[in-house]
Amino acid sequence: MSKGTAVLLSAWLVLGLTFVSCGADEAGQDAQEITEDIQQETTGELGFTANGEDFVRSGFISSDGWHITFRHLYVTITGVTAYQTDPPYDPHSGEEIIGDVLVELNGVFTIDLAEGDENAEPILIGILDDVPAGHYNAISWSMIPSTEGPSKGYSVYIDAQAEKGNQSYNVRLGVETGYRYSAGEFVGDVRKGFVIPGESGELEMTFHFDHIFGDIEEPAECDLNMMALGFDPFAELMQEGTVEEDLTTLEGKISAETYAKLVEVLCTLGHTGEGHCHCAIIL
Repeated sequence: MSKGTAVLLSAWLVLGLTFVSCGADEAGQDAQEITEDIQQETTGELGFTANGEDFVRSGFISSDGWHITFRHLYVTITGVTAYQTDPPYDPHSGEEIIGDVLVELNGVFTIDLAEGDENAEPILIGILDDVPAGHYNAISWSMIPSTEGPSKGYSVYIDAQAEKGNQSYNVRLGVETGYRYSAGEFVGDVRKGFVIPGESGELEMTFHFDHIFGDIEEPAECDLNMMALGFDPFAELMQEGTVEEDLTTLEGKISAETYAKLVEVLCTLGHTGEGHCHCAIIL
């Protein structure tokens, strides 16, 4: 082989290797982009809402005839976690939720459930991006005492007006206890918790405050009104037009039976729509 031929061959080899190298880099970049596209296509958004239902926003009449309107109804929530479970979680089992997939919304959120009118949408607490697609058919969260604001020291704080005949009271009731709620799939007019690739899903934490006061529009012998206290036990504590109590003070002012009933009812506040929760007292 002549010297000139060798030089020419070497040049072609270097050029060929350069082409191969460039082709490999481009192929690697393409593969990475395809992988990212696939990952993006298998995730979506999941929003979390809190709902005190229409009667909290518009007012209602208790089982014993008191018209209650809420100025504010604060709950403080943390540890909100959504799960994909198979089989579906049964809150009546009393067990912990075990999920194949779980995602958590970090932070502590104090929400005024009385915000808005009867047509208002549930309150959006937060949205998680890039969560795995699928059906989030279970949810858990904690209610804990707030560390600031008007509900400081309370996991639930009610600021309301109660009226009956010529009686009208300001009502301020606080709950110091913390609770952990665990629920299965949302129960309502539509199914919730579905995250479709590239789209948004939603889960709702629902709070049933008619469990405390009852609802005159329901039969007196229905389960709701049988377990509710009504408002009379609180009205009896009125001083100068105001009822202002919390669990600590109430324990010494109402009968042991009524107090035990209140403690039991507070555990039933958390739902997902009409879906029940398992409740554990945590504080």
